[in-house]
Amino acid sequence: MHYAYIGLGNLGANCAACLLKAGFEVTVFDLNPALAARLVAMGATLASSAEAAAAAADHVITCLPSPSVSERVLRAILPVMKPGASWLEMSTLGREDVLRLGAVAEAAGIEMMELPVTGGVHLAAQGKITMLAGGSKALFDLHHGAMAAMGDRIFHMGPLGSSSIIKVITNMLAFIHLKATSEALMLAKRGGLDLAQAHAAIAASSGNSFVHETEGALILNGSYDIAFNIDLALKDLGFALGFGKEFGVPLDLASMTNQTYIAAKAAYGGEAQSPMIAKLLEDLLGTDLRAEGFPSRLE
Repeated sequence: MHYAYIGLGNLGANCAACLLKAGFEVTVFDLNPALAARLVAMGATLASSAEAAAAAADHVITCLPSPSVSERVLRAILPVMKPGASWLEMSTLGREDVLRLGAVAEAAGIEMMELPVTGGVHLAAQGKITMLAGGSKALFDLHHGAMAAMGDRIFHMGPLGSSSIIKVITNMLAFIHLKATSEALMLAKRGGLDLAQAHAAIAASSGNSFVHETEGALILNGSYDIAFNIDLALKDLGFALGFGKEFGVPLDLASMTNQTYIAAKAAYGGEAQSPMIAKLLEDLLGTDLRAEGFPSRLE
């Protein structure tokens, strides 16, 4: 099966690489052609445009930064996609965007599957990211091989629109956990504990979280480099708060965490790394959270 992969950022490039490693034929495109160099070296074909990539392939995967970009690319590629082709959208979109763009694709004879992922860029590089598929069961079955190449935990969440809800929920939890682990590490530091030992003790306790183990390590290193920025966090928290209003669920922790990210954007800019909410606390208290032996990036 031949896939076009459009959007080669931190996540997209790693997922496209996994498809190549699994033996799929892959044509790639990004507005920045330099991002395709590693993939071309692995055997991918570099297209001159999104339209050229889509025209060459059996199916199209997109991994893009915003709903507006997803719509622009979709409308460009629909006229050239092959009969029977389908569109797999790996970007994080709101449910309304998913349903609206799914209807646009359907009107052109193209079926959509939403395919947001969770777990972090480092797991995408290993082909171990979690995949959250939404769409028809037939489409899920058709593309299961490609999903298995990119991730090791694959969930069919239900019809189109279902995955956008669970993806936002998982990201909301991650941001809340990040705020919590920042506060916990600062308590340990100000309490005179060795931070490396405190990190290990928390990881072995009932208070542990995936975020503590991973992003907590990047805070202790001082790089904060999770390859996910504050603007993206605010986008996802906005989706979560919107669902809270729609479904009548008070989201106290998400609301507070959203305010923390607004403060972090004001202090460091929207392109700053998401774990830099910990730096807000460091700057406020004049106390850094550095410890030896922690990585600058997750591998």
